[in-house]
Amino acid sequence: MEEQKEQKELRLQGRSEREKESRGVSVGNEHLRAKEEEERERLRRISEKHRKRRVSNLRRHRLTASAEIERISAMLSIPERIKEESLSIYQQAWERDLIHGRSVEKMVAASVYAACRRNRIPMTLDELEKATKVARKDIVRACKVLAGRLSLSLPPISPIEYVHRFCEKLNLKGRVREKAEEIVRKALEKNITSGRGPPSIAASAVYIAAILCGKRQTQKAVAEVAGVTEVTLRVRYKELARKLQIELH
Repeated sequence: MEEQKEQKELRLQGRSEREKESRGVSVGNEHLRAKEEEERERLRRISEKHRKRRVSNLRRHRLTASAEIERISAMLSIPERIKEESLSIYQQAWERDLIHGRSVEKMVAASVYAACRRNRIPMTLDELEKATKVARKDIVRACKVLAGRLSLSLPPISPIEYVHRFCEKLNLKGRVREKAEEIVRKALEKNITSGRGPPSIAASAVYIAAILCGKRQTQKAVAEVAGVTEVTLRVRYKELARKLQIELH
């Protein structure tokens, strides 16, 4: 009887210890879960803080870029749809972290130039440089970044499109513009334009057409409108005249 009593006490003692251990494990698990939940909440607050900061930065950058694009568009008579696309390109660049480490002014200028190129708007780098105070080489470099990282297609603009713009600025209409377009088309057919910048070809065609139509312009005036040097204009118009067998007097 005494032995049975001892065995019963041992069993009860063992059960009690197991229950204590079980309670200890349960308490430990609850503590661990509480810690994990606390850590998750902390990370959530940090993530939310970063998100709000990013949204705030995006709004600030968007307002700055929007104001600058608005100013450039007004100065260069850029259409509303091109202005909106310029802002869209800049926003994509910001979201892809392409603005970090780069000048906002350079990226805004590049966004405008890219939007014009995508829509075949004959905007010269010289015009953008004067409007933005950003060097041509910096606009080109930033535009290459945008095109590469955002997969933007930037088709070349035909010299004929520049003819329209240059004639309008020089107040040359009718016969002069038609003659300049004819010269450009012939140059394109004979592949004379290969490797030459569209603005310089267009400027040369306008210069030649103005002479032929009795509306002669100074080389300085045409070069300034086209954003090329007078030397480039002289070399290019003489080349066109020679290869197209155009006699100038």
